[in-house]
Amino acid sequence: MRDKEKPITVGKIICPWGVRGQVKVEPLTDDPKRFKALPEIFIEFADSTVFYSIESVIFLKDYFPVLKLEGVNSRQEAEALRGHYIKIPRKYAVKLPKGHYFTCDIIGLEVFDESDTYIGTVKDVLQTGANDVYIVETQDKKEVLIPAIRQVVQKIDLENGKMMITPLEGML
Repeated sequence: MRDKEKPITVGKIICPWGVRGQVKVEPLTDDPKRFKALPEIFIEFADSTVFYSIESVIFLKDYFPVLKLEGVNSRQEAEALRGHYIKIPRKYAVKLPKGHYFTCDIIGLEVFDESDTYIGTVKDVLQTGANDVYIVETQDKKEVLIPAIRQVVQKIDLENGKMMITPLEGML
């Protein structure tokens, strides 16, 4: 059973921006503008999880959000956040259309073929533009690329952590 409360990762802090504690963010979401609607985010550190209210958001090149987080008031404090991932509680996640999934929910699924033979576990998702490609690590530590297309992916069962596929000829 998968954790329905698992947070969503929406960005990665690239660097401080300015001298008042703002941070430049690499968005890990299809819609970077969604940062404007988020009331708060959190960052998981080695020994703690810290929630931050978002005081303001501006955009560089209409793509990179620059966030001013409550309590982060200097370049040095912002520098301490460099490289950390920005997460949100699932309650703030956008609603996806039927048949669409968050990348973080796909990673970790166990992949089986139509005869229920275990193939491996999804380790990463490549976003190619045309369609996503699932990187599946097999039991012998090899990587198999599975295109996220209807002819191949038959069923995604997040509840049980499984994906059923019909491999194309030569895929495996």
